[in-house]
Amino acid sequence: MTFNLSRRLAMGCAVAGAAMLALLAQSAFAVHTHDAHESHLKPVATISDIRFAIDTPQGQAEFPLYLSKDWNVAQPQVTRAVIVIHGKLRNADVYFRTAQNARDAAHVDPDSTLLIAPQFLATLDTREHHEPADLLRWKGDAWMGGEAARAPLPISSYEVLDAIVTRLADRKQFPNLQHVVFAGHSGGGQVVQRYAVAARNIDVLTSEGIDVRYVVASPLTYAYFDAQRPNAQGVAAPFDAAQCVGFNQWKYGMDNRPLYLDDRSPAQLEATYVSRRIDNLVGGADDDPQQSALDRTCAAEAQGPQRDARAEAYYRYIQARHPEGLKQSFHIVPGVGHDGARMLTSVCALSAIFDTRGCEQ
Repeated sequence: MTFNLSRRLAMGCAVAGAAMLALLAQSAFAVHTHDAHESHLKPVATISDIRFAIDTPQGQAEFPLYLSKDWNVAQPQVTRAVIVIHGKLRNADVYFRTAQNARDAAHVDPDSTLLIAPQFLATLDTREHHEPADLLRWKGDAWMGGEAARAPLPISSYEVLDAIVTRLADRKQFPNLQHVVFAGHSGGGQVVQRYAVAARNIDVLTSEGIDVRYVVASPLTYAYFDAQRPNAQGVAAPFDAAQCVGFNQWKYGMDNRPLYLDDRSPAQLEATYVSRRIDNLVGGADDDPQQSALDRTCAAEAQGPQRDARAEAYYRYIQARHPEGLKQSFHIVPGVGHDGARMLTSVCALSAIFDTRGCEQ
């Protein structure tokens, strides 16, 4: 009896010890991931002076964005809205100019298109620019994964996009709106890909017959729906968690999702995702495993060594899980490295955003 009790105690200690080690490893992963995305941060050069008031049950907060038209007055001539998301440098002004250049390259009537460039700020941005306390700001890059703002209210970055969607759905303001496009490159592409997974209220647009699409260009990583990851051949296979304890943590996978999307199962989120129209783009020369802005955490490395490999592997993964067909496309933009301006003004980006011709399907 004593032997059995000792054995049970030993086994219990071993299990508890293993659990503690796993918890510590997971915590270390989280810290490492956070540090990896904090080290680059510098205050933004410019913060938009246009403010969008966001009302929530907890109160009201202000959010900065760039607009090509005053959306506080009726815009009956607008038929298309393009929401372009900046990367981790939070330089929405640069992405707004890129969106303008893309519109001009597509030979689209500026009067018919509303360009929107949200600006997700870090706490150091508002501190550096002495912004008022009611301006939304996040800790580091937390906005990329839909986390709640640090202040003044715990509003998810996805809730901000929801609020923009709600504004665009107002038929008094936009009676002739036909298309809404979310587009992003790099960190912005990451936001767009996850928002395509998570977005709650897109039906306020689709119920009005408004076409909604997502243009995902060269994101750092993708959100996987199960514990598979690409093997050495780039084909999805069960992943050995011992290689990376946190490989399936959100935003790389479905574990420990933020509150915004934790009320839905991975299967529900996947069903929503595959129902969306998504155009996936990656630069043909975006294949440098040492590129300075590349996410090189073990969870990211589990998806592939660089963006080109990660993009191709993820698209194969989604195709294999849904052989019935997808409302998605995948295009490699030849000769382009990690360059947001060139990617978002490429022939295939213009086709996805503005319905121009010239991109081979």
